[in-house]
Amino acid sequence: MADRIETEVLIAGGGMVGLSLAVALADAGLSVMVVDRLDPSAMREEAFDGRSSAIARGSRQALTVLGLWDGMADAASPILDIRISDGLPGAARRGGASPLYLHFSHSDVPDNVPGDGGPLGHIVENTAIRRACLARAAALPGLDLRAPGELVSVTRGAAGVAARLDDGTAVTARLLVAADGRASAQRQAAGIAVTEVGYGQTGIVATVAHEFPHHGVAHEHFLPSGPFALLPMTDAQDGEGRPVHRSSLVWTERSALVPAMLALDDDGFAGELQRRFGDSLGRLSLWSHRRWSYPLSLLHAERYIDRRFALVGDAAHGIHPIAGQGLNLGLRDVAALAEAVVDARRLGLDIGSATVLQRYQRWRRFDNMALIAATDSLNRLFSTDLPPVRLLRDLGLAAVNRMPPLKRFFMRHAMGLVGDLPRLVKGETL
Repeated sequence: MADRIETEVLIAGGGMVGLSLAVALADAGLSVMVVDRLDPSAMREEAFDGRSSAIARGSRQALTVLGLWDGMADAASPILDIRISDGLPGAARRGGASPLYLHFSHSDVPDNVPGDGGPLGHIVENTAIRRACLARAAALPGLDLRAPGELVSVTRGAAGVAARLDDGTAVTARLLVAADGRASAQRQAAGIAVTEVGYGQTGIVATVAHEFPHHGVAHEHFLPSGPFALLPMTDAQDGEGRPVHRSSLVWTERSALVPAMLALDDDGFAGELQRRFGDSLGRLSLWSHRRWSYPLSLLHAERYIDRRFALVGDAAHGIHPIAGQGLNLGLRDVAALAEAVVDARRLGLDIGSATVLQRYQRWRRFDNMALIAATDSLNRLFSTDLPPVRLLRDLGLAAVNRMPPLKRFFMRHAMGLVGDLPRLVKGETL
């Protein structure tokens, strides 16, 4: 006979957000099952995902409480400064670089932020985050990871959730959570519609080596095709044991041009990078031969909940990478849903009830919609080279740069320390 398993929470999707939620719940004493169709050994490999993620201060606090940060700290490069500029460095003024810019420094962190003087955030390779999540998950006895595995049927009723895995295992739970990405099969099965808008842009991702150290500075140039960012990574070693300075490339380009860019040889590709970024880090080259590309779009679910069902992370929302906040939004979803569920369980309430899920949705929807609107507007504002628009945005950058109170306000937002924060994001235990 096939196995029959009872668990409190069933999570579809074992990526960074899904596993973080599972760790949060299991660490608080709940039984959790995670089902993911991919083999964990593949997710640990460098070739699986070339992206790095910006971890805001609030997200780092949550990861620390959950025992996840120690597993990725060695791969985390602090962001000490952020420099935002407009146009191609070194180019002629018409269509070239603006002399006006915006600079955020960790030394300007508001006095009321815990840990004042620390970094604004960190850049961590996604592979390192996944490894830390998988290691922590394996150490929690209440967390059952079924991967590779697949949910072949799910029924959600008033009494609970009944599911069957592809190996025949029957699972019952109080709550089903979809953390299975933008194309979420569970969201579609629940009949939850989404708003999706394509940008006609593609993100090109690679790891770049450079001659000079980055000193913890994140650079973002706004170009007509979209933002071009180099984000500080930890140093590596070459074949002879010498240190290599590295940054993560996030290059937004018109989708029609991307195939030609990806077809360039390493030297030709590095030349295009140099032309767009300039010489402030010396000679640029590819650290590895691999490059990845991802189509960019806005996505937002019309609701985050259904009967005994909740969406988190990319299954609920997807934003432009212009502000590096995608994973941070997902981790705030994790913190809010975990708090709502754990609080209900401690009170002896049904963790899958509409009351619990509505608390989660109210908590997260406004924050997510605000950042979706902000990133969409920023991308549209800066992805144009019309002279009047360019003049206004350059003056805006300069104005913010000269107004310390406004800069501190934006810094708190970027650090994920504004609004009604869940306990984990404040660095407190569930």
